Amino acid sequence: MSEFARIAILIPCHNEEVTIAKVVSDFKAVLPLADIYVYDNNSKDNTNEVARHAGAVVRTEMRLGKGNVVRRMFADVEADVYVLVDGDDTNDAAIAPSFIRKLVDDGLDVVSGRRVAVGGSAYRAGHVLGNRLLTALAVMMFRLKIADMLTGYRVMSRRFVKSFPVTAEGFSIETELAVHAGRLLMPIAEMDTWYTERRHGSVSKLNTWRDGFRILFAIAKLVREERPFVFFTAIFALLALLSLVHTRAMGTEAPRLSRD
Repeated sequence: MSEFARIAILIPCHNEEVTIAKVVSDFKAVLPLADIYVYDNNSKDNTNEVARHAGAVVRTEMRLGKGNVVRRMFADVEADVYVLVDGDDTNDAAIAPSFIRKLVDDGLDVVSGRRVAVGGSAYRAGHVLGNRLLTALAVMMFRLKIADMLTGYRVMSRRFVKSFPVTAEGFSIETELAVHAGRLLMPIAEMDTWYTERRHGSVSKLNTWRDGFRILFAIAKLVREERPFVFFTAIFALLALLSLVHTRAMGTEAPRLSRD
């Protein structure tokens, strides 16, 4: 990748001491000239020390939430190409050079990883269903051309990163990343990437229901901001439907006998 002066690997982490050393070493192997940044999100384990010993530049973001970490990363780090990847060792580092090559050769702003599960528990059924439903909703609302909105593996241009206004605090950051590209009509693409099971001792920070609802609310907020006519029309239609149901229910209520 000699075309680039600077490639930055951005790895947000919260309690990933079990996996972070391997993630850092894997990316050092495939992108030896890249700068690797691990942002420790107030971990209670030895993530910070392990990442530093593995050769990463380690910084700390005390405000909990992946959105807070990404906001800090995008503001701090200067590069020409950015690789954003989780620190849980579920993503395939070996595909990163292909992502970067496609970004450059095709003049894109984002190449994201479309996850292909390896192992029975790599991608839980609830997560698969939730991702499909939320992705379908975002595609419909924002006219996006993506199949895996909630992937944590993306390669991005400097233009994308430095124009991105992060407002999310948690996992809804993935939604904002997808919608931002659509908002500015930036050229994007997806490529398949292996998605493996977490290693023993590594615990997922994603709660299916809690984070699913947070992402849903994030989509609603973005629809209100980006497509207010659609948002308020939907609200009006919902209220009208509820009013109709209530009226019919009142109309069919059984008459009460008078005591007179």
